Amino acid sequence: MSSAHQSLSQIPANLPDALAFKFGIVVSEWNEEITGALLNGALDALQKAGTKKENIIIKYVPGSFELTAGASYLLNKEGFDAIICLGCVIQGETRHFDFICSAVAHGITQLEIQYNKPVIFGVLTPNTMRQALERAGGVYGNKGFEAGITAIKMADFFKGA
Repeated sequence: MSSAHQSLSQIPANLPDALAFKFGIVVSEWNEEITGALLNGALDALQKAGTKKENIIIKYVPGSFELTAGASYLLNKEGFDAIICLGCVIQGETRHFDFICSAVAHGITQLEIQYNKPVIFGVLTPNTMRQALERAGGVYGNKGFEAGITAIKMADFFKGA
């Protein structure tokens, strides 16, 4: 996990080759400035690790709550080695934040278990827009890039399991 002193937004030395993997990416349109940056980070990681452009399928959903349905849709298609879910829910004045974040985290976990495929939680849950920007290419790196690296590692794990 990134901290104020370390960004994980770089290709690790032990990263498996991603040439043979196929990835689905589901992106929330809500907080598009943030989710667009997360998507760019994920694409950068996948492509730097050797994933072919034609093996990356991107689908958009209206908000983070819909990420689970979008991931389920892709998992029902054949051939994906991992699905990356990218979203951003910024704390507001109501409990809506808590319900959305909990539902998305639970939904993504349930999909991983149901389909026995990696579904990567690339959803930012910051208190402020500034914190979101810091994690979408700012001082804390790009969590989308980290989600891409995680997807590669987990696809390789499931392939060898």
